[in-house]
Amino acid sequence: MTKNIRLPGVDTAIKYLRPNAKWDLYNRTFTRWECPDGTEPPEWSEIENQVQKDVETYNYYLYARNREADYGDWKDQLNLLYDDIKSGNLENGKWVQMVEAVKAKHPKPEGQPPQ
Repeated sequence: MTKNIRLPGVDTAIKYLRPNAKWDLYNRTFTRWECPDGTEPPEWSEIENQVQKDVETYNYYLYARNREADYGDWKDQLNLLYDDIKSGNLENGKWVQMVEAVKAKHPKPEGQPPQ
């Protein structure tokens, strides 16, 4: 999930807005613009709006990045799950307790994610 989240910034906003373009930027001026479909560079307000959307999305998914870090290695998770299966404790085993603790520590924000 978190691998699809763009780091917010001017460069990623421009790449999102004009995916096929090649460009160089100095301050707020495009010093080179090449786009195979002839699309013009985005206006600065369009770039700023996209950066703001990317920041909102990035911040919304902070919980997921934190969970991913706290879940640890998937091999360790499989080992916990294996132990729970062998002991017949799938309802409240070590793996379930670990996942629930991580989710409680990093709750998902309420509401819909930013578009």
